[in-house]
Amino acid sequence: MTRTWQITDVVDAARARIATARLAAAYGVPPLERTRLAASLSAQLRLCLAKGGTWRLTLEAGTASPGAPEAGQGVLRAVVTPSHDVAAAGEPPWRVTVSCPEAEPAAEADVVADDPVALAEALLGADEDTALVLDRLTEQEDLVAFHREELQQTNQGVVALHAELDAAGRAQREAFAAERKARTEAENARRRLTFLADASAVLTASLDHHEIVRRLPDLLVPEYAASVDVWLFDQDGDRRSPAHPAAAVVAARTGRPQYAAAHPGGLPGVDDQPPSALAPHRPLLCIPLPTRQAPLGVVTLSPPGESWDPDDAVMLIELTRRTSIAIDHAQRYQHNRDIAETLQRALLTELPAPPGLALAARYLPATHGLNIGGDWYDAFRQPDGSVIAVVGDVTGHGLRAAVMMSQLRTALRAYAVDGGSPGRLLTRLHTFLHHLQPDLFATAVIARFHPDDPTMTWAAAGHPPPVLRTPDGRVQTLDAKPGAMLGIPLRQEIADHTVRLAPGSTLALYTDGLVERRARGIDPGIARLARALGSFGPAELDADLEGSADRILRPLLSDSERDDDVCLLLCHLRGPGRV
Repeated sequence: MTRTWQITDVVDAARARIATARLAAAYGVPPLERTRLAASLSAQLRLCLAKGGTWRLTLEAGTASPGAPEAGQGVLRAVVTPSHDVAAAGEPPWRVTVSCPEAEPAAEADVVADDPVALAEALLGADEDTALVLDRLTEQEDLVAFHREELQQTNQGVVALHAELDAAGRAQREAFAAERKARTEAENARRRLTFLADASAVLTASLDHHEIVRRLPDLLVPEYAASVDVWLFDQDGDRRSPAHPAAAVVAARTGRPQYAAAHPGGLPGVDDQPPSALAPHRPLLCIPLPTRQAPLGVVTLSPPGESWDPDDAVMLIELTRRTSIAIDHAQRYQHNRDIAETLQRALLTELPAPPGLALAARYLPATHGLNIGGDWYDAFRQPDGSVIAVVGDVTGHGLRAAVMMSQLRTALRAYAVDGGSPGRLLTRLHTFLHHLQPDLFATAVIARFHPDDPTMTWAAAGHPPPVLRTPDGRVQTLDAKPGAMLGIPLRQEIADHTVRLAPGSTLALYTDGLVERRARGIDPGIARLARALGSFGPAELDADLEGSADRILRPLLSDSERDDDVCLLLCHLRGPGRV
């Protein structure tokens, strides 16, 4: 089906539009599509009338071509083409196509040109289509408004969600910052505690207070202080010194840490003072070295930067307190050591010079720790002319051991006045020590020489055995069964042993500090002593017994840490013709 209309004026255009709408309705084109077709055609016809001339509208019903999206379906095509004079001006045709379910019109759609009733019905039909479209548009507007409302609510929800996410992010960042701060503070606290523990171990490792004072600046500079000055009071407690800051003098007088600077430091437990005249442009922290009685001195520090962190200041005060304890212990140790060593040396005997017998003794106090005071030697004459030589060792160290050693020495001399063999003397000393100091023990070895008797009598109580060198250079250890230690809680009778001595023989009595090493025991040390004693020539011991004692000590102590006293007593029977 094909319809054609010639359009030259507005009446022709209106009739063509109405006819197109009626045909579209007849072919079953949906109202919305009909309205769109009519609106598009009306707009195009207005353009054509504005340009003038004659135009032709062709309306054709058919099926869509195979390549089109509507292939196989019914379509209605409208084409507006210009007359020849307009086409000559280059105006292209206008086309529009709509789908139609009906292949044939449901009713005759021709419009009688001069029939007003038909024209009115066509207009009413167009209005109905427009009304339907308007209803559809109203529905769409309601739907759009509904979706707009939903979109607005969604936007509000998104905004609220963004706000919540932002708040959550902010809270998370604050939590992370707090965690980092806590981790940093914990790490700094761990670092300070580690430093405090390591520094305390370094300071307490020495028993020399001068060494402790020297080590303190090495520990603090440059991490915790730019400079460190340690002011130790003298033994009379004199705290006046013009070379130290006024804040240090205040700290010495009050016993409280002082901070001298242009601005308050706000350090916990520290009093603020004006800037020091000795260092007006840098802060000073003056910390006393406290003890239970009075401060030992004052440590003055300058900060590594502008000032100290409060936690660092607390750590420095604690380190100074520990330094004070270490210095106090070192000074007390040195004081007690000096007393013990003085007492020990005062109690050591000036050796006699009996005819036919040469004596040489060496006593070396321990160099590590408070281990002096237990070892002793003695030599004296008995009423019958015999010479008693003794070397002993009291368990324990320090003043108590030195005092006990002096009591044993005095008791032995008292018992020896009544005579008695070495075994008998040791038995009496055992009873004396057990009743006097039940918790103290001792070892001892006694040798008795008589000028008219070539036989030497000796006895030992828990002591290393004597070493004897004969004139021909042979060396033997007198290891006959000794008695138990003196003072142990059992009754014992210590036996005597005898050995014949030829002139030129040398007996070595000693304490375990000379021969015992922790890693090797005592037997290798006794063997080394025997080799050293046997290395002398026949006349060396006779000519220079004192020098021989030194030459024995040198190789034996070369590998010793000297953590115990050392005692050596050489008894040499002079050769014929020597006094």
